[in-house]
Amino acid sequence: MEIIYLMIPLSLLLLVVAIWAFFWATRSGQFDDLDSPALSILDDQSEHKE
Repeated sequence: MEIIYLMIPLSLLLLVVAIWAFFWATRSGQFDDLDSPALSILDDQSEHKE
């Protein structure tokens, strides 16, 4: 039963860190362009060194 006194604060700390990481990623532009990197692999115009 004593483990719950450790697990509850640790889970709340993990929640705070996850919320901070989400807002940091949003402010730094990590979610601005989600489609271009996925489509760039299909681009045939890239240079190939042979």
